[in-house]
Amino acid sequence: MSRSSCHLFLFLLLFSLFPFPLLARPFVLVLSQDDLKDVQNDDASPLDSDSSWDDDDFGGTHVKPDDELDPGSWRRLFEPPTTLLSPSHDTSLDSYYAAVHKIISASNNGDSRLMEEAAAEIENAANTDGDPHARSVLGFLYGMGMMRERNKAKAFLNHYFAAEGGNAQSKMALAYTYSRQDMHEKAVKLYAELAEIAVNSFLISKDSPVIEPIRIHNGAEENKEALKKSRGEDDEDFQILEYQAQKGNAGAMYKMGLFYYFGLRGLRRDHTKALMWFLKAVDKGEPRSLELLGEIYARGAGVERNYTKALEWLSLASEHGLYSAYNGMGYLHVKGYGVEKNYTKAKEYFDKAADNEDAGGHYNLGVMYLKGIGVKRDVKIACKCFIVAANAGQPKAFYQLAKMFHTGVGLKKNLPMATALYKLVAERGPWSSLSRWALESYLKGDMGKAFLLYSRMAELGYEIAQSNAAWILDKYGERSMCMGESGVCTDAERHQRAHSLWWQASEQGNEHAALLIGDAYYYGRGTVRDYDRAAEAYMHAKSQSNAQAMFNLGYMHEHGQGLPFDLHLAKRYYDQALELDPAAKLPVTLALASLWVRKNYADSFLVDIIDSLPEVYPRVEEWVENVIMEEGNATILTLFVCLLTVLYLRERQRRHAIAAAGAHEPNEHVVPAAR
Repeated sequence: MSRSSCHLFLFLLLFSLFPFPLLARPFVLVLSQDDLKDVQNDDASPLDSDSSWDDDDFGGTHVKPDDELDPGSWRRLFEPPTTLLSPSHDTSLDSYYAAVHKIISASNNGDSRLMEEAAAEIENAANTDGDPHARSVLGFLYGMGMMRERNKAKAFLNHYFAAEGGNAQSKMALAYTYSRQDMHEKAVKLYAELAEIAVNSFLISKDSPVIEPIRIHNGAEENKEALKKSRGEDDEDFQILEYQAQKGNAGAMYKMGLFYYFGLRGLRRDHTKALMWFLKAVDKGEPRSLELLGEIYARGAGVERNYTKALEWLSLASEHGLYSAYNGMGYLHVKGYGVEKNYTKAKEYFDKAADNEDAGGHYNLGVMYLKGIGVKRDVKIACKCFIVAANAGQPKAFYQLAKMFHTGVGLKKNLPMATALYKLVAERGPWSSLSRWALESYLKGDMGKAFLLYSRMAELGYEIAQSNAAWILDKYGERSMCMGESGVCTDAERHQRAHSLWWQASEQGNEHAALLIGDAYYYGRGTVRDYDRAAEAYMHAKSQSNAQAMFNLGYMHEHGQGLPFDLHLAKRYYDQALELDPAAKLPVTLALASLWVRKNYADSFLVDIIDSLPEVYPRVEEWVENVIMEEGNATILTLFVCLLTVLYLRERQRRHAIAAAGAHEPNEHVVPAAR
């Protein structure tokens, strides 16, 4: 892309991809002029020779069922079909699903005998029959150390052969493994394939809502507010909404249809119910349902596919000012579905959507210019359109930018960036249903089942699942029904597994996880006490501007634990902690008081008293049990004593100064000057 034109559309793309930014930082993509490539719009572009650009980049209505997109998925066990299977259905996977069902039951009940039986059946199917889906589960068992010795090499091999056999979840696990090792050339190929599957399931007109996995905790406590909104039909707010819809409220009818169509608020997707509510809403004059009805008929979701009806509904929606409907209308004209193929008219519809600031319109125009469909091919304009769409949060635009970074078309080749963007899109694929099933299990109190499902999802690289699984281990202990190498996890196995999960989450930007890793090393919880590694973990959290990490680093500098003894650096970290979080005022004030004592009375017994307090603390722990509940409060107690000491010493200094001044004061009165 020429430098003279790049200033027209140089943007900062800020993609907030986590619902709790204090726990995991937003993904930030910054495009500079160096990323924008000088491109000639001729035929000698990698676009023509790279098969990855031959797909239907507009998305598609010919979407395969989730079971075909995610073969070997556990969906059959958690969302059994509502109709009886025909006698001719494929029975080759029946034994596989029977073994997986045993694994789920054993995890939920802590039945080690049943788990061993199921693991043996899975191993036999994998090694004897070569079943790729059994290999995928066997890789999971080796990776987690469940009824098998934890062995990363065997886990990798089983996932590799499972992926070769078409198992999508093993492809996710492999891609994540490669990306952790910075093997981007291998990771990017797998993530590109998986992201394509995800993109083709997106809607053709409006943007699909981003259904993020729910974080079941907010650090130290359960995330009750988010969980309350995820109880599906048991949620009181949902029941009120349903009552309003039944009484004829059009807006409530539309929301009911939306919840069932996308599976929001903990509901199971039900296209039949969604269609019913959308039709009722339209009868009551609710225009937003028109566009979704167009989507339903274009996809054949709960009804027989009918492109003519789809176009009618989308046209009505556009007449009511729903500009995103123009995208669906343009798509039907590009593909020639229900109408004659007409690129000129398609572009007109996409232009209308874009002119009304619809991100999908910019995206679709980008595809037309990128591939030269109905327009002269212009990669510069295409790149501009994708950046605008991505800046507005259009997920398909992330995918196109990933392909540009991957292939070097429009943007300079950057495999790490391509890998990261592909991963974001791939995580919205059908395998993300694991999160919904895990949450349902958690809300029912089935901790073993929830932990198993979050662990499976964690292996695929989902940071929230890694965090949730680790939190269940720490919070519920034996109730997590964690399965180890020879039965229910020992305390050591549970701590080791939680440590591993927190560490993976911290690598992906979860600062709370980095803090917990630091605490584990600092206090020797589940591992050998190691101040050096604790400092390393706190540094990782500090790099994400975490106030608690900065306070901890200041304390370690003050005491020379894992870091050089340096009171100046300690003060700097304490000050930074206060700048980031005003709530840290009390502990920072106490810490600064401790520093003052050390600086002014370095060789006195006062420093010895301060340093001895953490060791004295366990002896009086029972006495203060109802006041001091955590190990970290021993430090607060120490610093509080420091503050009292400082106040006493400063008062003594003040009195000495007054006495000294009185001894030298002249014996005469000073008369104030007249005004």
